[in-house]
Amino acid sequence: MSPILCAIVILLRGLHGIDLGFYMTLTINGILSIALWIVSPYFMRLKSKYRIICSSFLALIMSLFILLVVLNTSGSAHTLDLYIAYIVIPPLGIAIITYIIEAFEKINTQRKLLIKVEKKEAVEQMGAAISHEIRNPLTSAIGFVELLTREPLDSEKSKQYLAILKDELDLAEKIIQDYLTYSKPITEHTKELNIQEELPIVLKLLQPLANYYSVKIVSDLSSTSLIDGDRAKFQHTFINIIKNNIVSLTDGGVISITTKETKNKILITITSPTTENQMESKVLDTSIDFGIIRNIKGTVRTKRTEQETTYYFTFRKQKTSYIFW
Repeated sequence: MSPILCAIVILLRGLHGIDLGFYMTLTINGILSIALWIVSPYFMRLKSKYRIICSSFLALIMSLFILLVVLNTSGSAHTLDLYIAYIVIPPLGIAIITYIIEAFEKINTQRKLLIKVEKKEAVEQMGAAISHEIRNPLTSAIGFVELLTREPLDSEKSKQYLAILKDELDLAEKIIQDYLTYSKPITEHTKELNIQEELPIVLKLLQPLANYYSVKIVSDLSSTSLIDGDRAKFQHTFINIIKNNIVSLTDGGVISITTKETKNKILITITSPTTENQMESKVLDTSIDFGIIRNIKGTVRTKRTEQETTYYFTFRKQKTSYIFW
């Protein structure tokens, strides 16, 4: 960040005029930027307000030094304009710019924290449903183990029981693996995404939760085109939105997810019944999720009636598409 701030100081000084003072500013701040780059790790450990104060104070010290050099070498008149140009403008400009940078950093940090909190809540809710889901294959596996140990069986029967036991354990392992995959931290990585591949992963992960709440998920994923986006954020966003709709349907219901495409865009539609629980839950409080959608160049529109709530997500598709032979 220090080279950027030094460049801003040079720019502000250049607005006052290209003269000896400007070249002095250019030389000194060039050296200063290298020094600040070295000490920047220590600078970044400071609190936000102290970083603003340090940046402004350093700009003031450098401006005073340059002003003294200019007055002693050029014989310039001691005018108010000269003092304002060197003593007021650079420190004030640096203070304002540093404050803006710190404000954006704070907003970005808070946003990431909200995403983590939101994801943690989703993981906890899904954990209860998944524990219920893996209980069935584990119970079956335990039953077959008891059969194998309780009485002697012929070789063919033992192989049959062991095959069933392996299938049940594989099913439990797959459910746990999907859950752990979603639980991993979100990383920044933009790539090509195929909607027809990503949404089934989301729906498969949410199926245990849907079963737990007696909710049926109906999907019609016809789009095969590509979009640009972060895979982890894409999955997290749609998991969170669909999950919130599922938990709001305490008496069960049907959630519909469809995709279709036009010449240049892909439309994802999520429709679920409108309930009183939904109005009070976080289904409507999805500004973070919608913000993520907009960050990957998507748009969001919501339509709500007394009977159903529908979310429309639109993405710009790439020119290339998957071709199925």
